[in-house]
Amino acid sequence: MYQNTLNNSVTRFLDINFINQYFELMKIWHHKIEFSYHSPKYIIQQKGTKMKRLLIFFAALLFILLMKSEFLMGGTTGKIAGRVIDLHTRDPIPGVNIVISGTALGAATNIEGWYVINNIPPGVYSLTVSAVGYQKKQINGIKVSVDFTTKLNVELGEEAVALETVVVEATAPMIRPDLTSSQATIDVQQIESLPVESIHQILALQAGIIQGVGGELHIRGGRSNEIAYTVNGVSISNPFDNTPMVQIATNAVQEISVVSGTFNAEYGNALSGIVNTITKEGGNNLKGQISFYTGDHISTRKNTFFNVGDINLFSNNVTEFTLGGPVPLFNKDVSFFFSSRFDNDRGWLYGVREHNPTDSVYINPANPNDIRIATTGDYAIVPMNPSNEFSATGKLTIKPIPTIKINYDAIFSNSHNKYYSHDFKFNPDANYNFYDRGFITSIDFRHAISPSTFYSMKLSYNFNDYKQYLYPLEDAAGNAVDYYAGMGTDGLKPSNKYQPEEKLVRPTSYTFYFGGTRNGHSYERAKTYGGKFDLTSQLSVNHELRFGIETELHRLDYESFIVKRDTVRYLVPTIPSTTTAEHDVYTKKPIEFSAYIQDKMEYENFILNIGFRYDYFHSRSQYSTNITYPSPYDPTLPGYVDKTNLLGDSKPKHQFSPRLGISFPITDRGIIHFSYGHFFQMPPFQYLYSNASFKSSFAVSNPLFGDANLNPEKTVTYELGLQQLLYDDLAFNVTGFYKDVRDLLALQTIRVSGDKTYLKYVNKDYGNIKGITFSLTKRRSIDSPLGVTVDYTFQSGEGNDTNSDAFFLDLSSGRQSEKVPVYLSWDQTHTLNTTVTFGELNNWNVTLVGRIGTGLPYTPQITGQQVYVRTNSGRRPSQIVFNLFAEKVFNAFGLRFVAFMKIFNLFDSLIERLIYDDTGRATYTLLQTSGATKSVDELAKRIPVVHTAEEYFNRPHYYLPPREVRFGVAIGF
Repeated sequence: MYQNTLNNSVTRFLDINFINQYFELMKIWHHKIEFSYHSPKYIIQQKGTKMKRLLIFFAALLFILLMKSEFLMGGTTGKIAGRVIDLHTRDPIPGVNIVISGTALGAATNIEGWYVINNIPPGVYSLTVSAVGYQKKQINGIKVSVDFTTKLNVELGEEAVALETVVVEATAPMIRPDLTSSQATIDVQQIESLPVESIHQILALQAGIIQGVGGELHIRGGRSNEIAYTVNGVSISNPFDNTPMVQIATNAVQEISVVSGTFNAEYGNALSGIVNTITKEGGNNLKGQISFYTGDHISTRKNTFFNVGDINLFSNNVTEFTLGGPVPLFNKDVSFFFSSRFDNDRGWLYGVREHNPTDSVYINPANPNDIRIATTGDYAIVPMNPSNEFSATGKLTIKPIPTIKINYDAIFSNSHNKYYSHDFKFNPDANYNFYDRGFITSIDFRHAISPSTFYSMKLSYNFNDYKQYLYPLEDAAGNAVDYYAGMGTDGLKPSNKYQPEEKLVRPTSYTFYFGGTRNGHSYERAKTYGGKFDLTSQLSVNHELRFGIETELHRLDYESFIVKRDTVRYLVPTIPSTTTAEHDVYTKKPIEFSAYIQDKMEYENFILNIGFRYDYFHSRSQYSTNITYPSPYDPTLPGYVDKTNLLGDSKPKHQFSPRLGISFPITDRGIIHFSYGHFFQMPPFQYLYSNASFKSSFAVSNPLFGDANLNPEKTVTYELGLQQLLYDDLAFNVTGFYKDVRDLLALQTIRVSGDKTYLKYVNKDYGNIKGITFSLTKRRSIDSPLGVTVDYTFQSGEGNDTNSDAFFLDLSSGRQSEKVPVYLSWDQTHTLNTTVTFGELNNWNVTLVGRIGTGLPYTPQITGQQVYVRTNSGRRPSQIVFNLFAEKVFNAFGLRFVAFMKIFNLFDSLIERLIYDDTGRATYTLLQTSGATKSVDELAKRIPVVHTAEEYFNRPHYYLPPREVRFGVAIGF
């Protein structure tokens, strides 16, 4: 048990030398570093050697804090703090022992009765409070969440003879005094009672988060790649596109924290939000569970979804397994947790194998009416969006002594998917396969110096391998090769199954493909080596100081090409040469570094979070320096152009981010918070390195160039919110926010001369997002079986829409481009999520989840008329969907049996996702009345294998999935 009291800790750490050193550094910081908030690049403005001084500041502060041995790991733990007083005299009680049951965590009160226990993983705990001369008290059900302080004040009565320990049941707070920016926490109990299959679906239910047309998530109007994903404090964002490198099953999750407001300085490289997932640890007792559930889509929408009436009870089956507890022979000092999930899904979109890829269309050049179509398929019904996904997590926890904890984490996921392509509905074997494999491993060494201070050192390795192709490459003997980016294609060849490009032709518009193959290959491999060091000191009852540094070293291997085969030049499938513009390949090694300092000041009347963050990034590549002549390898370059000056080395990027958040009570049941911050993020690396070799061939197509010297994208965010407790089990939270977004990535068409144009990624886009979120929570308990949550978001997001040619002229002349605001493509004005849960805990439960969202924008198309239509001036139809979860628990033979059911799209609604631009609906298009449509129908009458235009325009992938019903059982111990 810890022997140091908080008072002793504060006396030891708050010596006058430390205070003087700290404030001397702050003076240097204030006087030597200047910033320009009006610079278009918002990069630190330096005088002489100011960047050196910035680095010296962080190094000096790190040295001082290391000399004081004050450490913290932020983002993965919470804390419990409060005061112990005498029940009758109301005086503080010093020297009270406070222990978290089943752990080595604890503290002792100081002379004023205050205590703090830091370094607590998220979960629900029991606390034992004891002191000489006082009756022992046990408090159960204390919930701890990441980055929050759980306030727990205790009253102790004098000890009497033969009195037993007083047992008290605590309840989780409905409002949090230390909430200084919007943050939602979803714990394991909530996850287990929701009709969800993934973390992605859980996030979509939170206030301020909407789903785009493709299902991607947007937090408060930001782009989908503006979210930072972390697991156990380690970034899992893929540097190519900022998507998660691995998929984590919900059965492995202890808690999910979603920060959608102005997150603290410890978080960076994100503009819109932070998603932090904490995985489970093994406990003191062996526990495990295995579950299996299966089902299919059961719908009445047979006219829209082909083959939906053919029910297969094993169409979508999932097997999950978890096991955790102490490792034998180690006396609970070593524990483990393992989880796995396998999902085999046939999907809901089907095609018919009427044609094989070898089939083709012959049109007699002497007689256009003489059309012959080969049909060699077996007419089997084929799933066109199937998926097979496997994920597993493992955690080993070692506690050699009570003050040291070592966590080793490993996460693996592997998937094979296909995505529906309507044109290949009757030639389904010609569509791409997608493979995605990820692995993340990390080791976290955490040492508690005292109950209020600890440090963490973390090393991590992230790996992701992505592939897209129809047939794998082969060696000289014709054996399939597991190819990856950076491997090199020497000695390899494409499969002979690839067909000539002439087979991808159609006799008329609005018909399906009758043969041919998709010949593209794309490979991405990302490796990230990370190191992280975090520290804190609970300097006093009122101050918690955090500091941290992090570095990431990336290796990115990319390769893409289209297999060449035709009936004239490439009679056998051929891989284009890497010297041509048709074969893009590169290896890049960018580096990132960051440091932050954060002070959390907790007083009775207010809580203040103030922090500063420094980020460094270097792409370590070349970029084009000339707008008119972007590539020295352009064969059409004039002779007078100096090719040696067309490329330059990218410059390191530095940025500084201030963060501020304050929370203060207005009544004993109401709390107001305000927050403000500057946030920066480098664009996804795939845009920096696109066509990194600057291959140029205007004869092939308009070339596309990335820019390794792109600036960080930036956002300034303001937020004002109110938490209000109405009753002990009913509270609401209302928050208003505004975001000013600059230097967003944009793809621009730059006109060189005449019809000669090229595409380039630039920092140009602007946006502003404003809105209000409202959350109402009615908590379920033993006495009240009804639980309700309501999350509503009102939002307006606009960005600029600039003419491409005008952009080029403005860029050449130095004139500021005109900004014409239009709605962002993912702007959803009204979003309402509601969850209603009813039942008895550990007996039975029914949960209904509803989601209502107004339509997303689109640009209307007026066919056959020269009319200017403003971008994104139309709106798609609204979406309404309900999902249901029901379960019943049985206990027998020392085991826990759970029978459950999940129903997605409960009412089998036809929910339009994509639409035709000329009508704004998925159900019909004006093209159905065109002359080309009539030609298709006439051809279908003459040639039975040609399908009608009505069938072609009936596109099932324009809708969200129909109703799906699953049944399952789980057995646990």
